[in-house]
Amino acid sequence: MPSPTLRTPESFAEAGLIAPERVAALSRVARRYAVAVTPAMADLIDPADPADPIARQFLPDERELQTAPGELVDPIGDHAHSPAPGVVHRYSDRVLLKVTHTCAVYCRFCFRREMVGPEGEGTLGPGELDQALAYVAGRPEIWEVILTGGDPFVLSPRRLGALIARLGEIPHVRVLRFHTRIPTVDPAAVTAELVSVLRAARQTVYVAVHANHPRELTPPAVSACARLTDAGVPLLGQTVLLKGVNDDAGTLAALFRGMVEARIKPYYLHQADLAPGTAHLRTTLEEGQALMRAIRGTISGICQPTYVLDVPGGFGKVPVGPAYVTEDQVEDPSGARHAYPR
Repeated sequence: MPSPTLRTPESFAEAGLIAPERVAALSRVARRYAVAVTPAMADLIDPADPADPIARQFLPDERELQTAPGELVDPIGDHAHSPAPGVVHRYSDRVLLKVTHTCAVYCRFCFRREMVGPEGEGTLGPGELDQALAYVAGRPEIWEVILTGGDPFVLSPRRLGALIARLGEIPHVRVLRFHTRIPTVDPAAVTAELVSVLRAARQTVYVAVHANHPRELTPPAVSACARLTDAGVPLLGQTVLLKGVNDDAGTLAALFRGMVEARIKPYYLHQADLAPGTAHLRTTLEEGQALMRAIRGTISGICQPTYVLDVPGGFGKVPVGPAYVTEDQVEDPSGARHAYPR
């Protein structure tokens, strides 16, 4: 019998992941923001390490109830670009389709933390899904649909297959991209049935796998990714830069190399968003830029993502990596400057 997902501070204490005396305080956090830790992630946590990078991602922290200046309920402005239920249309040729508010795990830095969870808002009922798909069908400029949430891979293969089939009836939608944590946090859920559903899509399918620390790339996770890539589904890597988790060059290099070895192309390194109660997990942009400089030239180009920031308020995603060209000079990876005509 597989172990259940841990969903309460009491269960974290029973599993030895937190001290019993923290249960009351963390229960207050859990009443505000959803918590869940899968067995795969619970097994990676070292309770003896107060700075364990897996625990920092998934176990609640008392500091989450402290809202710092500048933090926003909707930090990337989803609501401002939502013309239909579950749809975010920020860029002309692609839309987000938030099909569920449920996740297998709840990241403590989530920018949608006010909306996701068992009691959150956003699961699309039949009528809402009809409205969302009608919106997509009525706009021929939409080339790509990005399925997110929540985590679309928590849906059963049957439900996911039905949704993919309906999207397949929209001729101008040529690419489907799924954003998910499932291959790392619940590898067994990447079943032959799920893979078959993805392969049956009329459109080209990409899967963006979220991982923040090299320890998440366990043998079962790598095998789950292989089931997708062996079926012809290309994988992209998404990572959030997090204080105490991956804010050093060695950890990032190991993570990105591990992704490439698992046939995941590192795609984005995200600056952590200004979500409420997440200040203790955010680095500064300057720290992120220094890290990108540190790994430039030290790891293969195929291991390097684009460092990006979602501009608060819904103004879109921009690259914020360090600049190497100033006036009539260009800086090489070692920091030396060289003349170059403008």
